[in-house]
Amino acid sequence: MNQAITAGDLAAKIKAIIRDVPDFPKKGIIFKDITPLLADHAAFSEMIKHFAAQFKSAGITKVLGIEARGFLLAAPIALELGAGLVPIRKKGKLPYKTVAASYALEYGFDTLEVHEDAVKSGEKVLIVDDVLATGGTAGAVCSLVESLGGEVAGIAMMIELEFLNGRSKLAGRNIYSLIKY
Repeated sequence: MNQAITAGDLAAKIKAIIRDVPDFPKKGIIFKDITPLLADHAAFSEMIKHFAAQFKSAGITKVLGIEARGFLLAAPIALELGAGLVPIRKKGKLPYKTVAASYALEYGFDTLEVHEDAVKSGEKVLIVDDVLATGGTAGAVCSLVESLGGEVAGIAMMIELEFLNGRSKLAGRNIYSLIKY
């Protein structure tokens, strides 16, 4: 890994690897496919180390990965930080007692859950997902963490779709996104 690479250089490198898939999952949407990045060991490793470095001094004890692509990023970041990993899942997917938070979608609502014992009071957590869009999902996860007594020390997103202004729903939060569209 080149230690001297800047965040801007890394973002440009990652953008060149991410594949645009037009009209997926529906017409008019350009899906940002991260699977080519996941298959590129050197670039993926460099990105994970970069994300972990952003939060190294924050005292993170748990990294929460949001279903499903957030799992792929959160697990190696948790290992880099020496923290535990907690999955945030859609309703009905976790086997133990859960707490839930609902959030608005373009047409309706969705619900996310976490095990009721996944975050202890006072723990500092990092929330990780692949894309920050409208901010609804990340906001719901912040609510879950805080309902369990945890502290949201940061939110890490690989991609931020700035035109959707999701950051505004997370005002006052420590948000780091590497790539902005």
